[in-house]
Amino acid sequence: MTEAVTENEAPQPEPEPEPYVRLGRLATRVSRLWLGTVNFSGRVEDDDALRLMDEALDRGINCVDTADIYGWRVHKGHTEELVGRWLAQKGGRRDNVVLATKVGGEMSERVNDGGLSARHIVTACEQSLRRLGVERIDLYQMHRIDRAAPWDEVWQAMDHLVSSGKVLYVGSSNFAGWHISEAQASARRRNTLGLASEQCLYNLAARHAELEVLPAAHHHGLATLAWSPLHGGLLSGVLDKLNSGTAVKSAQGRAQTLLPALRPAIEEYEEFCRRIGHHPAEAGLSWVLSRPGITGAVIGPRTVEHIDSALRATRLRLDDDQLAELDRIFPPVGRGGPGPEAWAG
Repeated sequence: MTEAVTENEAPQPEPEPEPYVRLGRLATRVSRLWLGTVNFSGRVEDDDALRLMDEALDRGINCVDTADIYGWRVHKGHTEELVGRWLAQKGGRRDNVVLATKVGGEMSERVNDGGLSARHIVTACEQSLRRLGVERIDLYQMHRIDRAAPWDEVWQAMDHLVSSGKVLYVGSSNFAGWHISEAQASARRRNTLGLASEQCLYNLAARHAELEVLPAAHHHGLATLAWSPLHGGLLSGVLDKLNSGTAVKSAQGRAQTLLPALRPAIEEYEEFCRRIGHHPAEAGLSWVLSRPGITGAVIGPRTVEHIDSALRATRLRLDDDQLAELDRIFPPVGRGGPGPEAWAG
């Protein structure tokens, strides 16, 4: 005779995921989704972008990520101006937002209007503050490494901005693992905080960050933010969209260029998603958020439905068999072989 299951023995539902997590080793709490703005002022009209920022904040996404060069389809800096208009629309909104922007891209043809010289960092920050209409940038990220700029010069400029209250935290983007370690070693010599975060390309189809970037970020206590978590739309059901004529982002640019080489894996992936009953965009984003060391993902929604889909992904839990199947379809770099310092959790 089968014994009755007591209340204490009954299966317990999985707890809801924590909506906010610490920014790496630091105390500031951030949402797991960051609203990326690279699609604004081009793929998303300005009025629609303002509404998307409203909807994201209303749904608990408290991080907005932009860059000084964004909006280049209109003019560089336009997206920061747009975010500034949005922040000014309602009193108190600024206090509810972790505001991130980037420096280092070429803003014009002027000889010193790009890179990470102290001159450009300080000047670009002043210009970003003016466009955003704020007194402080919460996370000021170096958009890419500048090998011409010595770390003493970079940190001199960043330390000045921090001590003057214009920047709260400094982050990196598109750094190699050794760039992160070099930056932190230099910051320690200056007795300053150093990097708070690294924003890197990371998704099922682009896993090279697992080799050294994620281990380095983990070792130094950085938050790690994955940009392009759906690989430019390739992991959002691109083949179904192409067949139905509904592809937008995934039918152009980087996604269109990469599709031929990745097509066999994408076909398997979309079949896998049909089998488990989850949309490819949600399965792919869930996978990214499940990875060790990943603080959050920078999403680039074009509609409110995209935001809601991304939020569903934060609640989706893929089981061990499903994760193993994804490793088979999209093997780690080296077909599963360890990196120079393999991720140990």
